[in-house]
Amino acid sequence: MPQLEFTSQLAQHVDCPANQTVSASTLDEALEKMFNQFPALRDYVMQADGSLQQHVAIFIDGQMLPHGESLDIAVDESSQIFVMQALAGG
Repeated sequence: MPQLEFTSQLAQHVDCPANQTVSASTLDEALEKMFNQFPALRDYVMQADGSLQQHVAIFIDGQMLPHGESLDIAVDESSQIFVMQALAGG
């Protein structure tokens, strides 16, 4: 099952597990399962139109998902999905 990980910085803003496996074949399906368990997580990660919030970045197997990309991306049993709060600064 895909491994879904949320950073501790994101967990400071919304209740979510640090690390969990989910039964899913797409990124969208994996996120939906987490949103069902942790409803506040949806508003922090997703915009009302279903796109990713600007302050959130998702990596699948080390590759960053570009903003605006569909979340209907295939994942497999060995996939590692990493959801983080995008940080700015200088």
